[in-house]
Amino acid sequence: MATTADIKNGLCIEMNGKPFTVVEFQHVKPGKGAAFVRTKLRNLENGRVIENTFNAGVKIDIIRVERRPYQFLYEDETGYNFMHNETFEQITLEKDIVENADLMKEGQYVEMMVHADKEEVLTCELPPFVDLVVTYTEPGLKGDTASSNALKPATLETGAEIRVPLFINQDEKIRIDTRTRSYSERVKS
Repeated sequence: MATTADIKNGLCIEMNGKPFTVVEFQHVKPGKGAAFVRTKLRNLENGRVIENTFNAGVKIDIIRVERRPYQFLYEDETGYNFMHNETFEQITLEKDIVENADLMKEGQYVEMMVHADKEEVLTCELPPFVDLVVTYTEPGLKGDTASSNALKPATLETGAEIRVPLFINQDEKIRIDTRTRSYSERVKS
């Protein structure tokens, strides 16, 4: 059993029967009164971030999680189907567990966080950047901008829609930041 002295960013704990990960923490030692730890915790079931304060020295339940590599195979009516890269075991995840699933194409590698004791998938994360082809976007007209950061909508090969700079044309490959769903750069073929 661990205490609040063991808290660090990325640590997975169980609180009120739910799995959380520590997003941010701060040890506070006021001039008057007892020390405490102020934290921001992300609920691994629904993604909500909450703030919680622990008194210094309080026991916390650390849960053991493993990060496992999977490959996206296909989507059907039951959800998204993945294959473990080493054991070739296949699993199906519900659509609400996979974040930014519309940026995922067949063959895409993802990383799943699995509760090691319960063998339950907590999160499924895409890599920070993915390369996709623009299947449709309006052509950008020269002199159409009032500023250098003007954006237009674009549809990608997976069906996702994001905003791209005006100089991006149809059939170009671009790199997308999956954390912010934003255009990052043009990919040279």
